[in-house]
Amino acid sequence: MELLLIRHGLPRRVENATGPADPPLTELGHRQAEAMASWLADDGIAAVYVSPLVRARETAAALELRLGLRAEIVDGIAEFDRDERSYVPIEELRATKDPRWFALASASGGEERRAWHQRAVDALEGLVAAHPGRRVAAVCHGGVINTYVCHVIGLEPRLFFEPRYCSVHRVLAASSGERSLLALNESPFLRGLEAPGAR
Repeated sequence: MELLLIRHGLPRRVENATGPADPPLTELGHRQAEAMASWLADDGIAAVYVSPLVRARETAAALELRLGLRAEIVDGIAEFDRDERSYVPIEELRATKDPRWFALASASGGEERRAWHQRAVDALEGLVAAHPGRRVAAVCHGGVINTYVCHVIGLEPRLFFEPRYCSVHRVLAASSGERSLLALNESPFLRGLEAPGAR
């Protein structure tokens, strides 16, 4: 089967919220999501899954509309920072050399982070097991994508690359248990829709 991992579109910046930040998409983020959905319209996707976070659900909505499918929420593919009171797009953190960027880039994580990595992998492997021979999409987050790609290529889980907003990452999952990375950061449909500071 083929698993498509799709990062959400560009979200709004939220700082010091009273609860979890959980931002919605910006206008650009919605346009990115629409471009991604058009790109995948004829890809033969059989099912769509989505993180419970707003930025992922709003991104998946464009794909649902284009494919005529209803996305199913999977809690295990929520991002590790889901309960944080602030959300600053990672490109901004990197561009301003914010200490939070260096913490994210260098953290291999303690016990809590390792448990999160395993939950994300288990959730995605559950989707693989449920759809033999099919192509399915999971709309999620940069950290989740990094975690699963590390699992596929045999690296210790960490943030080792920066998925573009609404980029598509393809994994071929054989019934034998073998996993192959088919595409990373597939995003020609984002020309003219790149987030400020993206590289």
